[in-house]
Amino acid sequence: MLDVARRQSAAGHDVALFGMRHPENEPQLYQDHFPSYAEFDPPPTSVPKRFKLMGRMLWSSSAARGIAAVVDEFQPDVVHCHNIYHQLSPSILRPLAERNLRVVMTLHDYKLACPTYQMLDHGKPCDACFGRHFHQAVLRRCKDDSLLASAAASMELWAHTTFDAYDPVATFICPSLFMLESMKRAEVFPERLRHVPHFVDVPDEFEPSTDSTVVFVGRLSVEKGVDTLITAIGALGGAAQLEIAGTGPVHQDLEDLADRVAKGSVKFHGRLDRSGIEALMKRSTCVVIPSRWYENQPMTALEAMAAGRPVIATGMGGLPELIDDGIDGRLVPADDPKVLAEVLAEVVADPEAAERMGKAAREKAISRFSAERHFRQLSQIYAGDA
Repeated sequence: MLDVARRQSAAGHDVALFGMRHPENEPQLYQDHFPSYAEFDPPPTSVPKRFKLMGRMLWSSSAARGIAAVVDEFQPDVVHCHNIYHQLSPSILRPLAERNLRVVMTLHDYKLACPTYQMLDHGKPCDACFGRHFHQAVLRRCKDDSLLASAAASMELWAHTTFDAYDPVATFICPSLFMLESMKRAEVFPERLRHVPHFVDVPDEFEPSTDSTVVFVGRLSVEKGVDTLITAIGALGGAAQLEIAGTGPVHQDLEDLADRVAKGSVKFHGRLDRSGIEALMKRSTCVVIPSRWYENQPMTALEAMAAGRPVIATGMGGLPELIDDGIDGRLVPADDPKVLAEVLAEVVADPEAAERMGKAAREKAISRFSAERHFRQLSQIYAGDA
């Protein structure tokens, strides 16, 4: 989102941002109109505070007032939304509709079809809620194995769907074809879905790997499958080193696992900025995305391809759309450390083949995921021509 905004500003467009107040926000022109900071994950322990948060999830009057004030002053032609669900809520859409503003929204996850947004039932792929069967999330306790949390998530999506909260959105942008087809199956505004892949900047020159390391970049949470990757690295007996960039709720669990099954072969960097991630990828042999959920179109994959590194990923969600197995990366089954270890061993043992796949990945990033192509498609959607 920030990359898009910067490029639009550089191209001469007037761009303003609206969101929740947060200590890590960059200073914003209209930040005085932002709704207050609220933390949903983990939720507060106090029952009254939980109910207050639940009310905000359903409808945030402060967010609605804030967006109304901003658009009245800024007078935009288009409003482009991302992940507005909890902290803002779709309450912000009504003031936009009342002012006849064109609204588009990029779908980064499956929230409009699945109350818990991940299409997972206790770690296993699930589409039981498709077709507006949101009660299934309560029956299965999909959200943190909690009846209350699952009920809150289900109520949120049921209310927003029943009362057409997202109706003001003219176009829903799907970065992957998998996302588009999933939303169609779930009956989420099928006629308003458009496929627009993300973009990535590609360095002018290809730089060969300088180290035989394997890299993971992303949130350290259960659905990302990093435990499978650590187990696979341990099975290699020191033949490859794993470097992990990111943090999240299972960070300590993963460090404990690495200490047990891959001692000395895993390094945790914590959260890195963009330059740190680029440096990590540049010296790596490959980048691994071991997800056990249906990834949409992760930027990590595109960034690895742009760096000329093959991506080893599970065949989940939109990942197979990015990788031609054996040509510019490898596809493996989810939750199978044995197969992942075998593929990693092959890639690390044959640096020439890894470099060949990396160069092919880089060429794909240039031809299919250029900024020019992305903004051409985005402009057509903003204008209502696509």
